[in-house]
Amino acid sequence: MKIADLDPNLKVESSIGLSNLVWLDVKKSPFRIHGLMPSKPGVAFTRMPDEIAATVSAGVRYLATNTAGGRIRFRTNSTRIALKAVMPDHGIMAHITMVGQAGFDLYASDKGEYRYVGSFIPGARSHGFETWRPTDGGLHTYTVNMPLYDPVEEVYIGLDADALLEEAEPYSIEKPVVYYGSSITQGGCASRPGNAYQAMISRALDCDFINLGFSGNAHGESAMAAYLASLDASVFVCDYDHNEQDAQTLAARHFPLYETYRAAHPEVPIVFVTRPDFHPDDPVDVGRREVVIGTYRRALGAGDKNVLFVDGAHLFDGDFADSCTVDGCHPNDLGFYRMARGIGAAVKTALGF
Repeated sequence: MKIADLDPNLKVESSIGLSNLVWLDVKKSPFRIHGLMPSKPGVAFTRMPDEIAATVSAGVRYLATNTAGGRIRFRTNSTRIALKAVMPDHGIMAHITMVGQAGFDLYASDKGEYRYVGSFIPGARSHGFETWRPTDGGLHTYTVNMPLYDPVEEVYIGLDADALLEEAEPYSIEKPVVYYGSSITQGGCASRPGNAYQAMISRALDCDFINLGFSGNAHGESAMAAYLASLDASVFVCDYDHNEQDAQTLAARHFPLYETYRAAHPEVPIVFVTRPDFHPDDPVDVGRREVVIGTYRRALGAGDKNVLFVDGAHLFDGDFADSCTVDGCHPNDLGFYRMARGIGAAVKTALGF
């Protein structure tokens, strides 16, 4: 359809200064939202139902409003793509860029081959921001990756008034890969949303995904295990290791989480991952790694052939392995690339590639 054929009464206040631009609400067709709960105008985006998140913990309830893994997809030949985000103002974190925390980035794709177009960079925000990027004017599918660490209330996309706008084609793998884990899983500290490891894997395999990383709050609670088990996934990546205080606490919940998930999904492949910032001389790190390996081995021993293990101790291996984090813990883009390489290989195997 032509943009001009859509609602002529749609008005979005804008100071972007571009003429002949029409603003559209991404919560309405033909835009498609991935990685987030279904939403409607006036309702903020969230990664899981509030009533369920509240039964897990206060931390998860808040962090579920962070849009990590959220994506907006559509097809257009507009020569410009503008974005207006309505967001509450939040403090700046020292170890992640503002683009990663509160910005958006844009990819064009054709037949599952993706290329980076640019980032929508927040400036001095006052309940949100607006900016734009030029394109080559060809008809492409576009994916907008949403912020990793901030809530988002509304998003509007601005396009040329005479441009085509169509629904994006489905991912090659429509059933999402589900990831559960800590701040690293949530995306800290990628320089921009598309550089979190799940987004890299998604582009490499053209697969949908759901990011259920909860910074400092991945504790494998029974309510969280039940919610994970309620999701229809192609693969479950259990990146749950970091946030428990010791191996004993992790052991009390790690295998039960597996049992809950496997009881609901007897055939869905499960990928177990240990922490990438592993210190072999630290008995706590060693103990936690053994817990995850223990769950994997118990599953194999019980005849489960749909489990895989990724040893986080080797995810950063290669040149400049000590340059893979921002702070000794949270990966930078190099670290996330190497995580995507290692975890992505397991996901690819699990999907039967």
